[in-house]
Amino acid sequence: MRFIYLLLAAVLPAHATFRVVAAENFYGGVAKQIGGDQVEVTSILSNPDQDPHLFTVDPHTAEVLEKADTIIVSGIDYDPWMSQLVAAHPNSHLRRVVITASDLVGAQEGDNPHIWYQPATMPALAKALADRFAAADPAHATDYRQRLTDFLATLDPVHARIAALKSKFAGTDVLATEPVFGYMADALGFRMHAMGFQNHVMNNVEPSAREIEEFETLLKQHQVKLLFYNSQASDPVASRMQDVAKAAGIPVVGVTETEPAGTTFASWMLTQLDEVEKALSK
Repeated sequence: MRFIYLLLAAVLPAHATFRVVAAENFYGGVAKQIGGDQVEVTSILSNPDQDPHLFTVDPHTAEVLEKADTIIVSGIDYDPWMSQLVAAHPNSHLRRVVITASDLVGAQEGDNPHIWYQPATMPALAKALADRFAAADPAHATDYRQRLTDFLATLDPVHARIAALKSKFAGTDVLATEPVFGYMADALGFRMHAMGFQNHVMNNVEPSAREIEEFETLLKQHQVKLLFYNSQASDPVASRMQDVAKAAGIPVVGVTETEPAGTTFASWMLTQLDEVEKALSK
């Protein structure tokens, strides 16, 4: 992966019990929802207008991490820079806890790294955070448990929407320029094609001529009903496939790897599911 940008966003309550650093802002948002006023949250990747593959660590990132007692990483090679920073700045006196989202749902190296689109991931993360905060701060344990209940309730409409769309569109053939939406596409019962092309684009490797031809054919011959496009990425081959899809009249749905500003995880997911339904209902 390529890393160039540093993007920091912090939520700073006056008297925080925990200092949380999340590699990505959707994890940081969940930490804030569970921790409330007892947490100070810093999310490193937080700009939905920038390509998250383009990131580099600078001294300020390391400085923020040094003060953290709770660290959230995605894992399975999505944010390896974070694991490297944690290893380089152990600070055992903080009794630091590192929570790896992919571990919570049993994901393995080589799996699709966009694990937050797996519907089981965020409930598992929220529970892990509530357990961590309650164990270290029993005086507010009831608050953490109540916020966990409240957060899980915000996901009920997401799960209901997934079930409704699956009932309506399961078996639909789809494509994607990258496997960003892959877990959600699976949850919706879609048949995803051309994974070789997607994985190459994700890893900044030029797809083969055969993979490009196969991708174009699927679009031009209307063998798929929808194209998912990573709207944060800047890969020229992926951009070309988006143009091919539009020329062929195949709907394109943009998905992102970073939670948009002013949203919650649940509202972000619902917005994208709305776009899927609109595209397939045309």
